[in-house]
Amino acid sequence: MSESGTGWSGTGGGDRTGGGDGTGGKTRFEDIYDRPDPRAYFRRLAPLEYEIPQRARPAFRRAAAERDGGTVLDLCCSYGINAALLNHDVTLAELYARYTDPAVSSLTSAELAVRDKEFYASRRRRDAAPVIGLDVADNAVRYARAVGLLDDAFAENLEEGAQPSPRLRAAMADVGLITLTGGGSYLTRRTFDALLGWAGRPLRVSAFVLRTVSYRPIADCLATHGLRTDHDPSRTYPQRLFTDPGEQGFAVEAVRALGADPTGREAAGRFHTVLYESVPAD
Repeated sequence: MSESGTGWSGTGGGDRTGGGDGTGGKTRFEDIYDRPDPRAYFRRLAPLEYEIPQRARPAFRRAAAERDGGTVLDLCCSYGINAALLNHDVTLAELYARYTDPAVSSLTSAELAVRDKEFYASRRRRDAAPVIGLDVADNAVRYARAVGLLDDAFAENLEEGAQPSPRLRAAMADVGLITLTGGGSYLTRRTFDALLGWAGRPLRVSAFVLRTVSYRPIADCLATHGLRTDHDPSRTYPQRLFTDPGEQGFAVEAVRALGADPTGREAAGRFHTVLYESVPAD
């Protein structure tokens, strides 16, 4: 369904809540997003069955194969999980097992990084795409780059009105695909407008966004940069379990307020996302 159609029940991305509409009732996870390594992240999200990166992998691999060359930019990349799943023969379940294994609990972050670099190198796919990452969490992106998941990483916050750094501007000139599984609930058109203003080749955007916020403002922004956005509101992808009844109540009401039906989805106990794909309009 195109942006001019019906069904804009909206979405939102990750678990880092902010001040945007549709995020006020979500549990905050800021304490796990900027650690020196991803162990706390996986330990915290494992009981919640956080699964959207695995759900998104087929769409991202397809979009990467169909892109018009260039680099993949993963927004809100955190520890490089989307890049791990895109470019390596590994599953999210294997990553949960790896980082929650008691055998790695005593390792320093540096020791874990050495092991991770070898692990991902041994599972690198022959069709791997170059991936760069953007996130406000400096420690997380530094780790993802150190272990080889990201070819380059940028710890910048474009939501505060700042323009991309000269280095990020240069990197944007070769971006052919932007991916997103976390952050749609607090990123706004400011980030996308700032980035696409420096695009140097035709690109596409593949975003999984929670149904608790509207994606229309971002799609409208993408349209000003020549991209047409399509989505199918009838097909949703589970993100994670709710942390408590209060968070579930927030999600159910937010989805209803946007004109969608939470039955069998949020009402059944999980956040759900919709896939929005934007491609050049010509």
